[in-house]
Parts: sequence; structure tokens; C-alpha cells
Amino acid sequence: MKKVFFAIVLSGLCLTGSARDYNIASPDGAVKATIGDNLEYTVTYNGKAAYTGVAALTLSNGKTLSTVKSPKATSVDAIIETPFYRNSSVADKYNQLSFKADKDWSIVFRAYNDGLAYRWVYSGKKPVNVVDEKIEYTFANDAHSTVPYVRDAHDGDFDKQFFNSFENLYTEGPLSQVDPRRLAFLPLVVEPAEDVKVLFTESDIANYPGLYLNHAEGTSLTGVHPRVPKKEHVGGYINIQKVVDEREDYIAALDGARTLPWRIAMLTADDKGLAQSQLTHILGAPGQIEDTSWIKPGKVAWDWWNAWNLYGVDFEAGINQETYKYYIDFAAKNGIEYIIMDDGWSVPGCGELFSVIPEIDMPGLVKYAKDKGVGIILWAGYVPFEKDLEAVCKHYSDMGVKGFKVDFFDRNDQKMTAFLDKAAATAAKYHMVLDLHGSHIPAGINRKWPNVLNTEGVNGLETMKWNPESIDQMRYDATIPFVRQAGGPMDYTQGAMINAAKGKFNPVNGQPMSQGTRSHQLGLYPVLDSPLNMLCDSPSNYIREQECTDYIAQIPTVWDETIVLDGDMGEYIVTARRKGNDWYIGGITNWTPRDVTVDLSFLPEGSYVADWYVDGPNAHRNGNDYKHYTETVSGKTKTIHMAPGGGFAGKITKK
Repeated sequence: MKKVFFAIVLSGLCLTGSARDYNIASPDGAVKATIGDNLEYTVTYNGKAAYTGVAALTLSNGKTLSTVKSPKATSVDAIIETPFYRNSSVADKYNQLSFKADKDWSIVFRAYNDGLAYRWVYSGKKPVNVVDEKIEYTFANDAHSTVPYVRDAHDGDFDKQFFNSFENLYTEGPLSQVDPRRLAFLPLVVEPAEDVKVLFTESDIANYPGLYLNHAEGTSLTGVHPRVPKKEHVGGYINIQKVVDEREDYIAALDGARTLPWRIAMLTADDKGLAQSQLTHILGAPGQIEDTSWIKPGKVAWDWWNAWNLYGVDFEAGINQETYKYYIDFAAKNGIEYIIMDDGWSVPGCGELFSVIPEIDMPGLVKYAKDKGVGIILWAGYVPFEKDLEAVCKHYSDMGVKGFKVDFFDRNDQKMTAFLDKAAATAAKYHMVLDLHGSHIPAGINRKWPNVLNTEGVNGLETMKWNPESIDQMRYDATIPFVRQAGGPMDYTQGAMINAAKGKFNPVNGQPMSQGTRSHQLGLYPVLDSPLNMLCDSPSNYIREQECTDYIAQIPTVWDETIVLDGDMGEYIVTARRKGNDWYIGGITNWTPRDVTVDLSFLPEGSYVADWYVDGPNAHRNGNDYKHYTETVSGKTKTIHMAPGGGFAGKITKK
């Protein structure tokens, strides 16, 4: 991946005001920050107050870094190539101020047109521990917030809250009502003024703990980091997790010169701007894989969500050779790149990944898939994967397996983020892709290691196997494109072919269904970023619903261009994506039915054919009802009705 840039030192530019205050502005002037030499700073967006921040660093050598001097201004205009992303390239354009905090430390602020970011930089050679990184955001009023709490409060025990899956619905309300006993993971949104939206997140967190936010008092949010684990034991889900028993008195140990994570505040005038922002990816570390030709994004026929529930076959379905050959045959017939063999293929409880259950001939299955042009990805628990990382990757790569879906990390302390970086590097060494589950947001790892095709950290469709109808998944679906997706692509695992209108949903673990309509499920494919995208339902259901399967099977998973056409966080969104000369459009709504007018003015001049999947006239009663039709696109708009919990999907091709 190439990055072409120019940097110009602009002595004195943006350094107005007193000697103790320094100003920085985005290239378009919308984002402005005044930074005091005590590292208290104020941020405005289009002239309106956004928030006030405080930054500081406490080190184990007794130093507290909270004052700066010697500002240096730089401007960069760059293009970053992004081959496995929502756009084939992105602009990296910003103004920057860097300051010295002492002889070994500096802090860098960058102002983009859609946000402000800063990070600490250590240039020393000696090891040092970071005891605490102070991060504070304060708002002038009791602003509306959208907060993802850690799911289990543990009675306010912060250390226990650090063990979590980074999955929960959003709690909305004024900042003063954010629960001070609860930790919130990122991203998180605050709306401090009319036409001002602020989304807080981070990027490039390798070998450093991830950030949580906590409501300390008034209208402030304070950063909290998990301290470095001192003692751990194997436990948790089927003994494939590591549970922290005791922690050190510092959050990170630095071996020498390095950068700390970017602290990002996306700033936009509307919700659509949050869904369009790409700062997390831009601020990720540059790609570490020189030859990416072996990395293959695509769709995946997935077994676990549908509980291996095949029908119309002449064998007993389950975790066995015949079932997986059937999944492979289905994938091959429909041009689906992979199947996943989820939990159950390895001998349970043995603590390693080399023992395969007797019902499966793994080398034979891999060869069968290869002959059909289908790749196999294996599920793995964190502990056995970590224990034999190099040997496991080599063994299964040599066999022909294409990658791993690794699950149940449930932590983002320094030890865990360091391991994720090591796992990505090791997998890349053996030309294997990764799908990280039970994990925090990507936070730029997919730019640094593009073989990390997807990451969970989302309350995805899997929860419909057990959650009651009172869980409003439709509002959540209409929120994550604006919030969670700002942290990077997500393995939401859409594609349900049994769909429940409001009042008709039931959690059925062995034969699951989705809330909302069929067209809502199809619309999620263009709406969500997901380079490794699941077909969560049973092949038997997809064969029965071949018309919908055809749309899912053909849709790309990485794109040349993405445009968020319309949207209102928690209400609805409409997104268009281009691959080559073809456009795919998707829209989803919450439980509120609505008519949306899709702006097609992005289409170049010419005549086009549109293939639409929309909610049927009875979708409000039966979520399975949809209508499929083809038409010539005339004009620059298209009005589409979305039923309660509905959506639409389409493909537009030039004649």
C-alpha cells in the first residue's frame, strides 16, 4: 500500500494568541482548537462550542507530563491506498501541531475536516511504565449522549468490568444521567449543540490498553484504562479464556521508543457525517504486509447461527463430514468464497487445536473444498490459539486452511492488544486471514494488518438466538452505522431468511429468526462494512429463497467508493457503494415505517437498470414478505417505502 504525501513546515502559522495558547484549524476551517501549554484545550466546530479536553501522562519514573513548549506546525495532503476497505483510497489531509513535553516525550495534535486527534510520542530508549494517561472531555451543557455500557455492571467494580465482550445496546440520554458506576466502551457519541456531533474513539492501540469512558461528575467524561494483568488463570467459557486475578499498578510497559494510540474526536454537523467519517482507518498504522495479493475477502457460509439445521438431505445433519461437504457444495454453487467451521470441529476440552473430532476428516474436507474453489476458515478459542500460535498457523496453513475465526478474547488490556498484533503478524506469515470475535473494535488493526478482515465488538444477529423481543434490535441496527462502524468493519453476521414482523418474534436457538423484514436483512449487506461477510442462515433456507441468495452471493465485500446518502442515527440510513461500474444500494429503518427518497445524482450520465428488493405490501404483518423487480432508472431520485423494521436493497448497472 503506497502513501504519497508532502509536508510543509509552516513556522508561525496557527500560533496566534498569547505565548501560552496555540491555535490549530482543519484545512477547511470547520474544526478549530485552542491548546494551552498546560494541555487544556477547547474545540469548536463551525464556530460552535464542542467540548473542552485535558491531556496528561503520569510515568513510573515520577514524571507527570502536563505542560508543553516548542510548537511546530506541519501540513499534510496525502492519498492512502486501501485495498480491503469501503473505498479504494482515502484522502489524508490535515494540519498538525506537535509540542515537546520533555526531552523524551512529545504530543501531536491533528485537525482534520471532520475531527481532531492527538497522541503521545516517546522517543527515549529506556523502558518506562505509563502509570496513567489522563483523558478528559467536558461539555458546556447537559448534552444528549449515546453510550454503550459494558454489559455487566459488576456492582461498579471497574476491574471486573474490563472482562467483557464489547457488545451491548446503546443507552441514550443527557450526560448527567450517564451511570458513574458503569464503564462505557468506544465509540461513544455526544451532541453538544445543534448541528454539532462528537464521536469519541481511538486508533492504533497495538501493545497498549484500549480506552473506556466513565461519567465522573457534571458533564464530563473521563478516560479509564485497564491496568496490566499481573496474574491470570484459564477459565471463562469452556476454559478458553484468561481471567485476570491481579493487576499491576500501571497501564502499560514501554520497552523503548514508540507512539501511543490516537485519541479521536470525530466532529460533524449531522449524523450522516459520522457514518461517512474514516478517521479510525486513516489514523491506523500503515500496512505491514508488502504483498497482499494472497488476501481474499468475500462471503462465508456459516454453520453456528443456524445450528447446522439442514433439511431435505439424506443424512443426519450435525458437526460431521457430510454436513460440511453440503455447506461446501452450497458455497461452490453460489460463488461464495468460504465456509466457516465453528465451535465443535476440535475435540472439546482438550486445550489444543490439533485434535479433530472423529466425525471429521479435516485433510479430506480441505481437499474437497479446494477442488470446489472454496476456502475453509476454522473457529478457535483464544487460549488454545495463543498457546500454540505458530504451530497452529503452520499446521493448518500447510493443510490448506485459509484462516481462523478466533473467539472469546473479552479483554483489551496491554497483554491482549499485544497478542492481537502478534497473532495478525503470525497469521500473515502463513498467509492466513483472521476474523476476531469477542474482541474490541478494530481501531485501525485492519489497516496495519489487512489480513484481519473482520472484527466483532457488535451486538450482532447472533443475539437473536436468545434475546427476547423487548430487545430493540431494529433501533440498534439503525444506530451502529453511525457509531460502532466508526471504529472499523464489523462481523454483524446478517442474512436471516426467517424474518419476524413486530410482535411475531421469538428467540429459537436451533431455528433462529431475525427481527424485522427480509429486505432489512438484505439491506444490511450494502449498509455495513464487512470485508468477510457471513451468510448466517442454513443452506437449506437459502436454496428455498434462491432469489434473495442470488443478491447476497453476488454482492462485493470491499469497495471502490462508499457514499452515505441519507440517515438519522437510530432511525434509518441509506448507503450506496460502488465496485467497478456497478452500484449497490441498501437502506434500513427501525420499527417506524417510512418513505425515503433515494438521491441517485451520484450516477454518471447514461442509462441504467436497477434490480430492487423491497418490503412487500404485507411485510408489516409477515416479515418474510418482499418484492423483487427490475426497472430502468429514469430521473435522479427513487422513492421507496420501508415497512416497520424494514429496508431495501438494490443493484444498479449501466446498460
